[in-house]
Order: sequence, then C-alpha cells, then structure tokens
Amino acid sequence: MKADTRALAARALAEVALRGASLRDAMERHAPKLSDSRDRALLMALLSEGARWWLRFDPAIDGLLEKPLRHKDPAIHALLVLGLVQLEILQLQDYAAVAATVEATRSLKRPQLAGLVNAVLRRWQRERETLIVRLDATPQTRHAHPAWLGAALARDWPQQAEAVMLADNAEPPLMLRVNRQRSERESMLEQLHASGQAASAHPWLPDAVVLPHSTDITRLPGFEEGAFAVQDGAAQVAADLADLSDGLRVLDACAAPGGKACHLLERAAIDLTALELDAGRAERIRQNLMRLRLDAKLVIGDAGAPAGWWKHQPFDRILIDAPCSASGVLRRRPDVRLHRRESDIAAMHAQQRRILSALWPLLAPGGRLVYITCSVLRAENEGIVSELLAAHADAQAVDFSLPVGQAAAIGWQILPGDGDLDGMYYAVLRKQA
Repeated sequence: MKADTRALAARALAEVALRGASLRDAMERHAPKLSDSRDRALLMALLSEGARWWLRFDPAIDGLLEKPLRHKDPAIHALLVLGLVQLEILQLQDYAAVAATVEATRSLKRPQLAGLVNAVLRRWQRERETLIVRLDATPQTRHAHPAWLGAALARDWPQQAEAVMLADNAEPPLMLRVNRQRSERESMLEQLHASGQAASAHPWLPDAVVLPHSTDITRLPGFEEGAFAVQDGAAQVAADLADLSDGLRVLDACAAPGGKACHLLERAAIDLTALELDAGRAERIRQNLMRLRLDAKLVIGDAGAPAGWWKHQPFDRILIDAPCSASGVLRRRPDVRLHRRESDIAAMHAQQRRILSALWPLLAPGGRLVYITCSVLRAENEGIVSELLAAHADAQAVDFSLPVGQAAAIGWQILPGDGDLDGMYYAVLRKQA
C-alpha cells in the first residue's frame, strides 16, 4: 500500500514540534517510505514549512477546536497545522488540499476524526480574514518566532529586527561550493545548465554557485565525483578570512559536519586537524572528506580541554565555529525556533568562553584565529571576543569588511537575508609575535 505523504508528514511534524526531534532526523526516517521523488519533495516542503510556521498555526488550531488535540492526538493536531500550511504558505488548491488532508486521517487510523478535520479547515476558510488579523496582532504569531527571540532581536538589532524575521521565513536559495581540487566553477555551471538547472555564479564569493530552489543534490552532475558540496555563502567566507597558504598547520575546532574544513583543504595544501567532540557527528566529517577526495586528521576530542588531544605543536591558523544559539540560520533550520530556549543561552556563553580561552594558547605567534558563530545575538559574538581581548595582551583584532552585512563592535555581522545569505558572525584575531 502506498504511503500517504500528508499522514507521514503529520507524524514527523508531531515528533519535531512536540517531542523535540530534529527536522533532519525526522526527514531521514520518513522519506525512505516514499518511492516517488515528487512525494518526497512534498514531504520535505510540508515538514520544513510546518516547522517554520508552527508558532503561528499551532495556536490558531487551538482557537478552532472546542478541546485541544495537541496532547491527546498529536498527529491529528499536526495534520491540522499542515492543513493551514498547505492553504496559506504552500498555497495549494483549496479543494485538493482539504480533501487530501481529510483523507490522511484514514492513513493515521483516525477515520472517526475525518469530519472534525474537514470542519476545522472549512471554518478557517470561512473566517480566514478575521483569524489572520488576530494572529498578526502579536509578534510571536505574526512572525512565528518565540517571544524571547523576538525580544532579543529587538534589543540587539532594533532597526533590522523586522527584516531579520521576514528573512527567516523566506525560502533560501540552494548554494553550492565548487571543490577547486576536482572542478572549476565555469565548467560546473555549464554542466548544471546542460542538466536544466538555473544556476548562476555568486557575485563575490569565488567558489559559490546559486540555485534558486532546493533540489535533490545527489542527481546533480558532479555529485558522485566530489565536484561540489552544499554550503551557504555566509559559511564560505571562512576560507577567505583564514588567509591560507601551503604548508600551514590548521585546526578546525567544532568541525562537524565538515563544510568549512573541506573548504580550507580545497583552498591550499595544508596540514589540517578536524576536531569534533561527538563521534556520530565526526562520522559526517569523514563521509564528506571521502566524497570530496580530501584528507585531514580527524580527532574526537573536546575543544575546551586540549590536554586530551593536543600534541603540543602550535597551529598557524585556528578556526572556531563555536556552539551557539543558531539564531542566524532559522531559514535553513526552522526547527531551531521550536527547540531553542532562552535558558540555553547562558550555557552557550560559558561554552564559547571555555573553548576560545582554551584554544588561544595553541595558536602560534603571528598566527590567526577566526571565531565564527551562526548567531545574531551580540552576547555570543563580540561579547565573547571582547572578553578574550581584555584577558590576553597578545591578542589583536584584525579589521576587515565584507560586501554585505555590517561592522560589529569587534568583527563583522551578516544578518539573515543580507545578500540573501544566512546570518553569521566573524571575528579575526592575530597573536602578536
């Protein structure tokens, strides 16, 4: 029997929104149950937009029911959220979206609730204008952002907060990074165009290729040969700021899933150590290195406790992609807004301080450290770097600028949507000789 895409999506979205599962893991578990590529694409669209807009439509469903279903029947509650997502976000044909959503109750073995699901979605259609005005009245339901994050954005970026939240809710382009060791950008563009892809060269990132929409990358020409990897343009900035040359000893701390490590290896003949605390995530680094035909020392260890893995040879370059709130990448990881809590941030700060202070002594005199987060919260960014500068007389901030974004008190901040990139913070520190 063919699996019902909407029923699968409802089960998966309930796992993500109500049980804390990651969107990636839910997709990997459920997508193999669908044999048709179009069904898998619909599943991904439903899951991504369901997670992105949960904080808007979850309370809307409560308002359309006499008794909440969220805990009693989470899959049906998620199915109702997906019904609104189909009508309002994916803008599927009304009749088909409602009919298919009602039919999914049977696949969920809840045929007795088919009438309820139909009634709720029909009521939404009848009362849509009034209900939307109500949802738009508060920032949390207007932008589908948790209240604490909306307040933090308003505090740190009062002029840009609205634009950031709008960017978080827009579909991002698919960005590829050409592997210089295996291909060239112009030849890759020719192959993509020949395969029917509307690909273009990024205007200022030398290795970046932009596709307007997501697609199955495994079907793109050059994937098996390791000609490219998926990586947002904001993350590709790291290789430029590292200022590489052949022969340097480089540490990529907190390296999983390995995108920046691979980019560094594609740029120069360096001796690179990729450090990762989690063995499962380290396996993803290994897989990426293998597919791209690159070589690095892969080390399982704690970046904040170098005694367990460091061989007492200083590094010429250190890249720290620090654990953070991920508040800059909500457009690509919409489930983060459901899982991150304000109470998490203090622990993140402590971890960032611990890692940065532990790794600074490992940098050779004259060496360069690049501190990165995918956060837009100032306390995780220039707040952390300023503490290191105050504590170490031999640390000096390197001035630089990028074509998009804005200067921070120390370093540079790209906000979500700047140049159609993800949000990311960079600081470059030099150790005085």
